[in-house]
Amino acid sequence: MAVSQERSVCLGLWVLILLGAGLEEVVEGCSCHPAHPQQLFCSAEIVIRAKISGEKIVSPSNSSSPYMKMIQYEIKMIKMFKGFDKAKDIQYVYTPVFSSLCGVKLDSNNKAGYLLSGSMWSDGRISIGQCDLVESWDNLSVSQKKNLNYRYQMGCECRINTCYTVPCASTGENECLWTDWLLDNSLNGEQARQYACIRRSDTSCSWYRGGPPSEKDFFDMTDP
Repeated sequence: MAVSQERSVCLGLWVLILLGAGLEEVVEGCSCHPAHPQQLFCSAEIVIRAKISGEKIVSPSNSSSPYMKMIQYEIKMIKMFKGFDKAKDIQYVYTPVFSSLCGVKLDSNNKAGYLLSGSMWSDGRISIGQCDLVESWDNLSVSQKKNLNYRYQMGCECRINTCYTVPCASTGENECLWTDWLLDNSLNGEQARQYACIRRSDTSCSWYRGGPPSEKDFFDMTDP
């Protein structure tokens, strides 16, 4: 699921901080702020396509707490979309065992393909969670798969503002209004599945859908 203004916030991380301080009290539930796939891409350190080939439970050598256990997923990396400067080859990714700590459960029995994003720990291990961009590859739209190659990255300097109620107005030219929740009551609507927010030649930002970049293909949310 690097921190930005729109970074999804995982409450489970606070549990890990408390555990690290010796306070073994578990906060129930994992909560993530709504985020467009592009926001999750831009805030992640690593974004890859991979198949899951195995899993096992591992524990830090200096802790006996069950809440510090992690699932180690063995993966076969198919393609890297982001993180070339941080890792060349990734064999494992890690996630908390408990969903209350934002751990994610992946299918390791059928060598399923996934889009995985996450962060890199100081020891070089890759951490993924519910607040990162973790999705079955087959569930992604054609546009999302194309956007992973370069369009999301082209828009990382743009700001995506989530609209919950009307009126919802833009606060600047470098912003795209995300209206899926407002119009469809869903975070996986048309804009999430089909569009990327890209910076134009005049430095303003607008939603863009499919095909090679062209000025006429951009549109403002005032004219959906």
